[in-house]
Amino acid sequence: MASYFPRPSFVAIVVVFVLPLMMPGITIRPVLAIFRPSPWKIAHATFYGDETASETMGGACGYGNLFTNGYGIDTVALSSTLFNNGYACGTCFQIKCMQSKACYANVAFTTVTATNLCPPNWSKPSDNGGWCNPPRVHFDMSKPAFMKIANWKAGIIPVAYRRVPCIKKDGIRFTLQGNGYWLLAYVMNVGGGGDVSGMWVKGSKTGWIRMSHNWGASYQAFSTLVGQSLSFIVTSYTTKETITAWNVAPSNWKFGATYKANVNFR
Repeated sequence: MASYFPRPSFVAIVVVFVLPLMMPGITIRPVLAIFRPSPWKIAHATFYGDETASETMGGACGYGNLFTNGYGIDTVALSSTLFNNGYACGTCFQIKCMQSKACYANVAFTTVTATNLCPPNWSKPSDNGGWCNPPRVHFDMSKPAFMKIANWKAGIIPVAYRRVPCIKKDGIRFTLQGNGYWLLAYVMNVGGGGDVSGMWVKGSKTGWIRMSHNWGASYQAFSTLVGQSLSFIVTSYTTKETITAWNVAPSNWKFGATYKANVNFR
């Protein structure tokens, strides 16, 4: 086991307006995006933490308290091959145990959300302890999620996995950090592909400002935006869909606070 710091098959269909549509000289046109579950592939899974999932809090994606921010206990840390430098944060997977006596025969699969990185352990071989060493594809699940598909005493199990659309209630959430000259936004509760490839922010006194990827699920803008209401444009890494969240944070927004949009990917 690494240590460190399903629903039925379905199709998600979203009608959106692409981002540059809102930029000068660009015509708005609707786009129909279809995100289907990926084919099943083979990997292995371990678990970390205990039955409370308390050790899964925080994590490399920057989601903080997974309970209060909507991710709960059904989460997973991805090997760096899957983590994709943080662009896989928020993605959802169906995982099923296979070819092991530890598998629960009456459980088809469980669904988890990627919230953390399982780092390499170069002191151990990849087939004996260094489960997350590249180029291995590996899932280090929260213990409660692992226990849904197999007996935890097995330690490591072969699994089949596939990407699936993320079904989220309510809108995208933005937790704001930084200072008077730098805005850092953690993006959470993202539906559809679950991931983010790009963001823009607009203050009530500015135009659209492109944000750069910081790490995990966070994006940053080096601009003075304090005292202005904030709107965001978010693009999905998987589907390339783009949505606009207007006036997410009021002009008196605070660093450390979380603000919810009224839109989300489906």
